[in-house]
Amino acid sequence: MKKIWMFLSTIALLWLSGCGVTKNTIIPLSSKLTIEDTYTIIWNGTSEAYRFTNDKWERDESYDYQFDVIQKRYNNHWKSIKSLHRRNPNYDGKAGDRDQTMYFELKYSLKDGNIISELTSSLGNGNGTTDKEFRNQTLDFNVIGISKYAPYDHLRITQEYKYEQGILEETVFLYKLKEGKEIPFMKNLERAYFYMKGNLNSAPTTFNQ
Repeated sequence: MKKIWMFLSTIALLWLSGCGVTKNTIIPLSSKLTIEDTYTIIWNGTSEAYRFTNDKWERDESYDYQFDVIQKRYNNHWKSIKSLHRRNPNYDGKAGDRDQTMYFELKYSLKDGNIISELTSSLGNGNGTTDKEFRNQTLDFNVIGISKYAPYDHLRITQEYKYEQGILEETVFLYKLKEGKEIPFMKNLERAYFYMKGNLNSAPTTFNQ
């Protein structure tokens, strides 16, 4: 009986350690639960992948993905969770699991008349620039926890928020920085539609037999 108890205790400890949080994970610390202190947008879209080969960009459909983003905009402070899924059966797994979740946190401030951002994320940390209405934004950061032999070590995200059309267009550019020179690897062209809190006149979907 004692051996069984020790075995179960060991299993429990292993399970708890597996549920632990890595040192790179950002933990929002607040005991207050509310949805009224933020402007929340949900993005839903797709991405087309391109690989830089023989000095030109070529389509790589196996790396295409669909994604969702929950973006919470506080006062000059954004928090976003992005989930993506690669559907193509020919995906080789070199960019990680088919299903991935990422966390991004942006803090905006004014410096020398320009709006700059400080980025902290589960992929890496960096900086960016934007305009007063957050219509055009660029983020540049180094990737953490990646091998020095990997074909990229930096990401540049360029965003265009077309609010009036309800569309976000984004380019995710992967490159390696070697002796001050950018060596292109891949890029993902994203396009997403956004959804916000509102009222519905009727049920949006119904059961079909």
